[in-house]
Amino acid sequence: MTDRIRDFLRARRDMGQDEGPVMVLDLEVVRDNYTAFARALPDTRVFYAVKANPAPEVLRLLAEMGSCFDTASVVEVEMALAAGATADRVSFGNTIKKERCITRALKLGVRLFAVDCEAEVEKIARAAEAAGVEAGDVQVFCRILCDGAGAEWPLSRKFGCVPEMAVDVLEHAYRQGLTAYGVSFHVGSQQGNTGAWDGALASAAMIFAECAQRGISLQMVNLGGGFPTKYLKAVPGVESYGDAIFRALTKHFGNRMPETIIEPGRGMVGNAGMIEAEVVLVSRKSDAEDEVRWVYLDIGKFGGLAETMDESIRYAIRTEHDEDRMAPCVLAGPTCDSADVLYEKVPYPLPVSLSIGDKVLIEGAGAYTTTYAAVAFNGFPPLQQYVI
Repeated sequence: MTDRIRDFLRARRDMGQDEGPVMVLDLEVVRDNYTAFARALPDTRVFYAVKANPAPEVLRLLAEMGSCFDTASVVEVEMALAAGATADRVSFGNTIKKERCITRALKLGVRLFAVDCEAEVEKIARAAEAAGVEAGDVQVFCRILCDGAGAEWPLSRKFGCVPEMAVDVLEHAYRQGLTAYGVSFHVGSQQGNTGAWDGALASAAMIFAECAQRGISLQMVNLGGGFPTKYLKAVPGVESYGDAIFRALTKHFGNRMPETIIEPGRGMVGNAGMIEAEVVLVSRKSDAEDEVRWVYLDIGKFGGLAETMDESIRYAIRTEHDEDRMAPCVLAGPTCDSADVLYEKVPYPLPVSLSIGDKVLIEGAGAYTTTYAAVAFNGFPPLQQYVI
């Protein structure tokens, strides 16, 4: 927790402001993170993944610092533009887009689009014609499947195609008059293995070579996200990822380096935010000899902690009683839904003295908390965010 967050929370308490769980995000940490990414991969453009935290203050800061933006919808495109980014700094990175949304993005000036099948290519070609945009001015890159080994939040087969198919998809874009621009992949969110990019870059180099044999000159590799933030376990620094990625690029592309972009989301804002929540109830499910307590918070899966599903992300939780004896707990949220349980397979150690009304601090909560949640499930309001 930064001093700025600590002072903000203390001031709220002193003023009697306690309307429920809140997430506080420190922009100075975001600033430092962007600088670290820019230094670790100096020849790579940074496209911040807006979905991680689309707070206007975050987007404005990053736009001022020169960041580009990876967007998943027209709304996110509009948010990036409103924050000060120009359209040439925006990528429509979702491979699942309505044709009218592609048309709208093109009219807003966006020219960089992700695909993973020929049908998506055809939508972009038709949308370009509908928007009155020259097809050759529209750049498409094809996302390939990646196994995500080593990631705490592995991505599914929902996005991407096998590398062999990507060659055909890019050729189809070329035949449609679009610019076949490059290849993208994602090694899995919260990727702890700095070498995870090596295999994907080998596939990308193969696609570049095969496309070249077909007369198509690709230019760009989108290295995706996956850069972690610290939760309970230590993670490598950004510099380690930069070094490993540069070595892999050199290994597979030699002196013919492609343009590269990265899409940090969690790694950009995760450690900048902290949630303050409250203990609503502490109970047991059997007699007093049962050591495992159930600790219910005023925040759960539906209120901002969706990434605890399958216990994939284990947040660091701090209390004012952390010097006391610890005992295992099942953590759960406040809603009337049996799925709203955070940690049960692997109980969470919390102080035995923790009681109703105590505050808990959930660290590393700057990414995928304020928007990855229900709007008002059970009548609980959305997680309040303060950006300082």
